Amino acid sequence: MSDNNIYPIFSRMQIRNDKEGLLGQHSIMIWLTGLSGSGKSTIAIALEKELFRLGFLCRILDGDNIRSGINNNLGFTQEDRIENIRRIAEIGKLFIDSGIITISAFISPNNEVRNLARSIIGEKDFVEVFISTPLEVCEGRDVKGLYKKARRGEIQHFTGISAPFERPENPAIEIDTTAMSVEESVKKIMDVILPLISTKKDVEWGF
Repeated sequence: MSDNNIYPIFSRMQIRNDKEGLLGQHSIMIWLTGLSGSGKSTIAIALEKELFRLGFLCRILDGDNIRSGINNNLGFTQEDRIENIRRIAEIGKLFIDSGIITISAFISPNNEVRNLARSIIGEKDFVEVFISTPLEVCEGRDVKGLYKKARRGEIQHFTGISAPFERPENPAIEIDTTAMSVEESVKKIMDVILPLISTKKDVEWGF
């Protein structure tokens, strides 16, 4: 379809500031990256619960609700991984433009795809959190048996085994779950993001 047939209506829609004002919050993307089994989803869920307790509206995006739905036609080749992250970032931007704090928990294995997401969402709205739990710990957890299958060659392009993971160049936050509890991890993230999302002068929080 030609772009000539697309007629943007953005100028007639409610703007992001209006929606943030309605919700009483500033929306951002909290992008959790790390190996499978590093603790991304566990931390994302705990973070959402704490934000919700404080009255913030959030949305988690992770493999369970993205790979099983809008991205169920994608595999794990390099091209599909890039497209997976591109779609996630575009979805995330829609949530952010709606005033909703968004938490993404994806391996996103290299700086190329993470920078793609950052460029779509926007630098000022993108908070990168590197869950740096070591491979041997992630593999030891292996709650889904994925590492065992990857070691046997049953899963191709598995990050950390048959596909590389590139450390983030300059994450806003780094968390190693071998050294920090879930509660400590959430506190570390909250210390960074609360001034970014809150429109209130005083917000009391804690477990």
